[in-house]
Amino acid sequence: MPSDDKPRNPYPTVDILIEVDGGIVLIERKNEPRGWALPGGFVDYGESLEDAARREAREETDLDVRLVEQFHAYSDPLRDPRHHTITVVYIGQAAGRPRAGDDAGNLGVFTEDRLPRTLVFDHGRILSDYFRYRKGVSKREIFHPDT
Repeated sequence: MPSDDKPRNPYPTVDILIEVDGGIVLIERKNEPRGWALPGGFVDYGESLEDAARREAREETDLDVRLVEQFHAYSDPLRDPRHHTITVVYIGQAAGRPRAGDDAGNLGVFTEDRLPRTLVFDHGRILSDYFRYRKGVSKREIFHPDT
């Protein structure tokens, strides 16, 4: 690679499946791409994935989230139309009433059978995987069905 070419790397992000009141918290984005999304965002330099997940959850939902487990990493180069991102998704739990903040124009708590129509990024897939997992399908079956 010539010395004047800088390497291009995917951007690390986190998304959080926040379990509250029998559903999952989703935010309606104020910025492009517009639609409903899991709370989440970019990992800051010097920040751990876990700290980024808790920070983003707080900024976007006003909830203090306890991370329960790391769910999965999603890396499809087309998952975000703005640029190549890799997200690590966490399952977290919170008590209290979520309130929209930061990038969120609105928010709501949704169940599998009452999801909003316009989900952005690959969050429809993430939610589908999550609901299958909560019904007892193993991560191995969801993410590595041929092994």
